[in-house]
Amino acid sequence: MFAPSVYAQRRAGLQQAGLNGLLLFVGNVDSPMNYHDNTLPFVQDSSFRYFFGLNEPGLAGVIDADSGEATLFGNDPDVADIVWTGPLPSLAERAAKAALERSRPYAELAQTVAEARAAGRPVRYLAPYRGETMIEMGRLLDTHPAQVKAGFCPELTRAVVALREIKGEEEIAEMEAALGVTHAMHIAAMQNAKPGVVEYQVVGIMEGIMRRHDWQLAYPSIFSKRGEVLHNHHHDHVLQQGDLVLNDTGCASGGGYASDITRTFPVGGKFSTRQRELYDIVLDMQLSAIDAIRPGVKYLDVHKLSARVMVEHMLRLGFFRGDAHEIVESGAYAIAFPHGLGHQIGMDVHDMEALGEDLVGYGDGTARSPLFGMGYLRLGKALKAGMVLTVEPGLYFIPALIDAWEKEGRHSQYIDFAKFREYADFGGIRIEDNVLVTADGSRVLGEPIPKTVDEVEAVMDV
Repeated sequence: MFAPSVYAQRRAGLQQAGLNGLLLFVGNVDSPMNYHDNTLPFVQDSSFRYFFGLNEPGLAGVIDADSGEATLFGNDPDVADIVWTGPLPSLAERAAKAALERSRPYAELAQTVAEARAAGRPVRYLAPYRGETMIEMGRLLDTHPAQVKAGFCPELTRAVVALREIKGEEEIAEMEAALGVTHAMHIAAMQNAKPGVVEYQVVGIMEGIMRRHDWQLAYPSIFSKRGEVLHNHHHDHVLQQGDLVLNDTGCASGGGYASDITRTFPVGGKFSTRQRELYDIVLDMQLSAIDAIRPGVKYLDVHKLSARVMVEHMLRLGFFRGDAHEIVESGAYAIAFPHGLGHQIGMDVHDMEALGEDLVGYGDGTARSPLFGMGYLRLGKALKAGMVLTVEPGLYFIPALIDAWEKEGRHSQYIDFAKFREYADFGGIRIEDNVLVTADGSRVLGEPIPKTVDEVEAVMDV
């Protein structure tokens, strides 16, 4: 946890949003793996943790938006708990860690909510994303769980997003701590991805580095020579000399802040001429995007810039024909770059997106594109100093996508399908870093992880 004053300041910031009534934050509970007492690794709801700090199940927080008073609801440990867990701090002691003077038994939460509703006071909450939370919210609000999500408060959501998307110095330090371990994981992957090795063996090496810090993955690792499968969580291929491996792996710090890094490299340590040519295109896409980041710039425009850089290179290689601007605006570029440039990152690897992707990533007159590819861009709105985002352009040859578009003649005036078919066995390339928007530009967070061709080949030459 951070200093108690950090949580007091965050709650005070929320108090200034002009809301009334009760602001209800229900924390997560343990989720059974296969029976009640065998649970998955616990991950706290990030908004609860942001305002109340505690990374334990069975808690809830209430902020009285009219008085500013905040209360932690939970239970004191009893002897039955201590037998299994050892000594535990009291609820009041845990509350004090987050600068909370009031704590009450969890059983009193339902009464608190009922009294507020009886008095005509609104009870405001964020959209729940877990079934257990929907059931509990239904109980507290005396409504069917299926109706809970529709009753979330957009005004509270916008207020929470406005606070959480601007990262404090303590948050940046946590993210860079996560990136320090992620750096070691990616170097180890490059140096252990040798011919004859199975992908899951490399994944095991990376996760061992992380577990030595008692940390968890921020998301399931994507490590595969089938890099054209965007969310490929299978790790069963035997690596062969010359295979191009895509490694999208990040961990979460002890404070709960995520890293999200992708590197692509050749098994055997040397890029072929064809691999190098396309790899340098993706690197140019990423560096151009990072250079364009600054407050006031819409991330949608940065995405289009990155796509245009790709198209301009691929026009010269014969993959596209026509005008680069038209190819991007039409959506034809997405045959090779079918996802968004990036997203916000913080306590969640896709920060706050459980609150509603459009509420987090759009607004202020910026609307999500209906186009295939561009429509997957999770962050489109104008950037602000203090935001942290991923910059992760890619270039992929997806046989099913190429075949489908050619069959229907989609964008045939711009795309040379015969040229794309020549690369049907290529796979994919993605390069990703975590970038802080500064007052006058941007800064790539963490110790640099090799990403130029020469840097990657040098670190693999062991």
